[in-house]
Amino acid sequence: MSQETKTAYSLEELKEFEEIILNKLAIAKEELTNLKESLSKKNDSGTDFTASTSKLLEDGADTLERESLNQLAARQQKFIINLENALIRIKNGTYGVCIDTGKLIAKERLKAVPHTMHSIEAKLAKK
Repeated sequence: MSQETKTAYSLEELKEFEEIILNKLAIAKEELTNLKESLSKKNDSGTDFTASTSKLLEDGADTLERESLNQLAARQQKFIINLENALIRIKNGTYGVCIDTGKLIAKERLKAVPHTMHSIEAKLAKK
């Protein structure tokens, strides 16, 4: 049966996608934990006995790095939420169906971006 005539993925295919998502979710959660640990260590200033000019430059660099880590953590949190939502779609039977076209999303796309809700055609049309 071709992908165009299918309206949903089989239980076996959904199980395969679920495994991919669960693996990505475990990695993403571990990375988020590492980012949070890095952020909490950044709050620990370490050396307080530096020259004032040098201290200002270090503070600026620390602030920039902390801001960057915060942005990475926020993106990672959003990725985790998207993966968890994909698991919900698997459970309720809507996983793999494009929300714009109603057609089945290509299996290759779902393997690369398992949390997507858009077919490549719909994604390109939005640009």
